[in-house]
Amino acid sequence: MVNDGTSHDGQRSPETVGEANDTAERKTNLDRRRFLRTAGVGVAGAGLAGRVGAAANQGSITIGVLAPEPGQNPIGASMANSARLAAEEINENGGIGGATVDVSVKDTQEDPSVGNRKYQELTVGEQVDLTTGVFTSEVLLNIMSSIAQQRTLHLSTGAATPEASRQVAENYEQFKYFFRTGPVNSQFLGRNMVDFAEANFDSMGWDSVAVLAEDFKWTEPISQELEGALGETGVDVPINTRYASDTENFSPIYDRIQSAGVDAAYVVMAHTGTAALVQWAKQQRPFGFGGIHVPMQLPSYYQSVNGAARFAVTQNSATPTSEITQKTVPYANAYQEAYGQFPVYTGYITYDAVKQYAAAVQSAGSRDPDDVIPALEESSYTGTTGTLEYYGRDQQFPHDVKYGPEFAWPVWLQWQETDGGGRQEVIWPEDVKTTDYESPPWV
Repeated sequence: MVNDGTSHDGQRSPETVGEANDTAERKTNLDRRRFLRTAGVGVAGAGLAGRVGAAANQGSITIGVLAPEPGQNPIGASMANSARLAAEEINENGGIGGATVDVSVKDTQEDPSVGNRKYQELTVGEQVDLTTGVFTSEVLLNIMSSIAQQRTLHLSTGAATPEASRQVAENYEQFKYFFRTGPVNSQFLGRNMVDFAEANFDSMGWDSVAVLAEDFKWTEPISQELEGALGETGVDVPINTRYASDTENFSPIYDRIQSAGVDAAYVVMAHTGTAALVQWAKQQRPFGFGGIHVPMQLPSYYQSVNGAARFAVTQNSATPTSEITQKTVPYANAYQEAYGQFPVYTGYITYDAVKQYAAAVQSAGSRDPDDVIPALEESSYTGTTGTLEYYGRDQQFPHDVKYGPEFAWPVWLQWQETDGGGRQEVIWPEDVKTTDYESPPWV
C-alpha cells in the first residue's frame, strides 16, 4: 500500500506483465503462496544461517532510519519503531554474528533538502552500515546521488517512484546500493489496481468508474498504468482526471462524477485523501469509493474521521489481522504490545528490511556493501508482506521488490463497522480475505 507521499513479478516479468492474468497461472501462484505462508521460509531461507565472517563481527552494526516526523507522524513512527523492534529481536538472538545492532533515527520532515542533509549525517557523520526508510518520492530522488557517492546500502521502505530503480538500470555500478524492499513501485501499484478491478469489480457492481488521482509525482506512473489498461478489463471509464494537489473542496468533482452516473470513484490519494473521503461520506454521494487511499491504511483512521471511512476501500501492504505469511500477525501484535498501537504499512516493510539485511549479512559473511549486495540479489526472504525477492540488474526495475501473487502482493481492505467501531476487513486476494465487499446503503 501505498506508497509514498501517501503509504507492496514473479510469474509476470515487467516486460510481460499482461500475461500474468492467466487463470491457471494465478491458481498455481496462489497455491505456492499458501505453501510459503504455511512453511514460513523463503526459497533460499535455509542458506542464510551460520556463515558470518570477522568483518560482520567487529563492533556494532548501525542502521540509520530516515523517517518523516517520527515523533508524531504514524508513517514515520512506524518506520522508526519497527527498525528498533527488529534490532531488538536480532540482538536477543545473538545479534548479527555477535555484532549488536543499533538504530539511529533522523527526521526528513518530508523535505528533499532536509532529507539529504539527514542522510549525510547518518552516512558521513555516523558512518552507519545501512540506511532505510524514506517516505516521499521527492526525498528519495534527492538522495540518490548521495547514495551513489557514499556507497552505503539503502533499503527503501516508503517511496514508490520507479525513477530510483531506473537509475540503477541506467548505471548499475553507481546506483547498485539502492534497493526497494517496499512498497512495490508506482507502476506495479497501478498494475495492482487493474488486477483488483479485473478480479472484483463485477461482483462489487462497479461496471463504470471515475479515476481520480492527486497531482503528485508518486501518482504519475499509476495514472499511466491505469490509462487504457483499466478499460481493457471491460470497465467503463468516462472520467480519468488528475486534480490539483491543493484541492480541498471536492464537491465540483463529485458533481461531475454523479452526473456521469458511474458506480464508483476509483482514487489515488494521500495528502488530499481525508478531505475527499469525509466529503464523500458526509454528502452520501451515490457511488462507491476506493482505490489507493493512504490515510485509510492507518489502523486508527476509522476513529479519527468519526466512522466516515465505513464502506470505503483501499489497497495496503498488510493489516494487523491479515495472515499474509506466518510472520505478519505476530509482528503486528509485537508492535502493538511495544508501542500501544498497530503499525502502518511502512512499519511492516521497514521491519522486513532490517531482518532481510541481517540475513544477507550472515549469508555474505561480511557487512561490506559490495559483499552484501550479491547476497540480497540472490536472496528469497519470507517477510511480513510476502516473499521478498528483487529484480535483477538486467530487468526493467533492478533492485525493486518483485510484484506478483507469490511475492509482494498488496491486500485490499474495506472499513466495516464491528461492535460500534471500525475494522479493516480484507476483501482480496482470496487466500487472505476475511469478508466480502459491502456496498454503502445510500448507493
